[in-house]
Amino acid sequence: MAIEDMWKWLDSVLNEFRGCFSRKAAYKWFVIVVIGFMIRSDKLGITSIIRELSINPGLYYNILHFFRAESWNVLTMSTCFIEIIMRSGLLYMEEGMPILAGDGTKVGKESKRAPGVKKQHQESEDSSKAEYIYGHLYGAVGVLIGNVTKLFCVPIMCTIHDGVDEIKKWDDGTYEKVSHVVQMIKDGSKVAAKLGESIFTLDRYFLSVPALEELEKEEKKAGKKLLNIITKAKKTCTAYEKPEKKAGRGRPAKKGKDVKLIKLFTEKIDEFIEAKVMLYGEEKTIQYYSIDLLWGIKLYRELRFVLVKCGEELTILVSTNLNFSPEKIIRLYGYRFKIEVTFKQLKQIIAGFSYHFWSKVMPKLNKYLKKGEKDERLKKVTKEKERGKIISALKAIEGYVMLSCIALGLLQMMSIIFSEKLDLSQYRWLRTKSNKIVSEGTISEVMRKSIFQVFEKQGNLSILQIIKSKQLQTMEDIYWDDSKTA
Repeated sequence: MAIEDMWKWLDSVLNEFRGCFSRKAAYKWFVIVVIGFMIRSDKLGITSIIRELSINPGLYYNILHFFRAESWNVLTMSTCFIEIIMRSGLLYMEEGMPILAGDGTKVGKESKRAPGVKKQHQESEDSSKAEYIYGHLYGAVGVLIGNVTKLFCVPIMCTIHDGVDEIKKWDDGTYEKVSHVVQMIKDGSKVAAKLGESIFTLDRYFLSVPALEELEKEEKKAGKKLLNIITKAKKTCTAYEKPEKKAGRGRPAKKGKDVKLIKLFTEKIDEFIEAKVMLYGEEKTIQYYSIDLLWGIKLYRELRFVLVKCGEELTILVSTNLNFSPEKIIRLYGYRFKIEVTFKQLKQIIAGFSYHFWSKVMPKLNKYLKKGEKDERLKKVTKEKERGKIISALKAIEGYVMLSCIALGLLQMMSIIFSEKLDLSQYRWLRTKSNKIVSEGTISEVMRKSIFQVFEKQGNLSILQIIKSKQLQTMEDIYWDDSKTA
């Protein structure tokens, strides 16, 4: 019964996306693609979906056309997905605020005619990764669901943040070019506008004056508080004490004495407080010192800095909310790593970046530009028809990734809801069980092995009817009964 309940739940959730499509045909392909992402056993693009669901091979180009169709868009899909998560009751919240995690990831692409492909620098310490690659830079925002024993970060927005500004200007004349850091704040603010005031955990790369200025702009525009950012500062970070009030004429000082934060680890060592906090699923003993200081040249915004000693490791955490306790800031920052796990699952379980969309009219990428030379390929594209084809290719890429995010998010939600109800022994052998709530990969395996059983028992489900309508043969033709042919 648990398997049948799981497919019924999936049927009801996917039906909620119907309003995102102006054409029924597009919605049907959406259902097929998302379920295909969730259950496919190989990661070879669209063809893997056709093989896994026994779709008529003659419809291959119909699926490709679906990704470029104008009957749906990524923003509407993302908004609908957020509303579904809110109604699910699975949001993990602290003090009534959902927790968001944001970060960027780089995806290697060899295509010379795909929009947005450019030379990217990889900061990874993994020696197996090249220092520079050609590919796409994505910025993603996810929201935590589950409970303290098992948390997932559901990706609800994932778009290309670099190399596509000119293309987006063609599509939207009001589009403004911004940096990856500022775009992340914009994306987080869009999500918070739907979810309500949120906690936003970010890596140290995102602590910058432009990011904090953008946050103020977004909150002023919305007329309410949107994000409480928790991030990490560089060890070379310099902050400032509050200026002393002086009597007399003249402009008041904006900042006081400068403070080298790294020096506080020795100067204030006697004032560090020892505490036990939950970090990355384990209780750890740490020492911390908290201080509120001004930060940012010409901005001088008051932030809460928390200096943390965990063994020999020294870390400086930062919060824009001065009311958060130091222990809470430390614990919340630990949740940021959940988006790294999401990237791993998106790449390895869903293969969400295995797209191959490009356009003939896109000028070829020149990999031999000299240092300082700008890539001005797009300036050569002046015809509206050619620009439209490039815009369409970019839409297909971001649409593919968005549907992958939805597929992964649904697997995560199903894991929380159905893990304890399923008898997993008949679907997947697990050497050890570290948690009652299983991984996305396990749920994907259960779906893959149960889909034909569900076709027989619950063939009246709308999502299964959609799949059947696109198959080359009926399930009875594929899996015939030998006794009938004897």
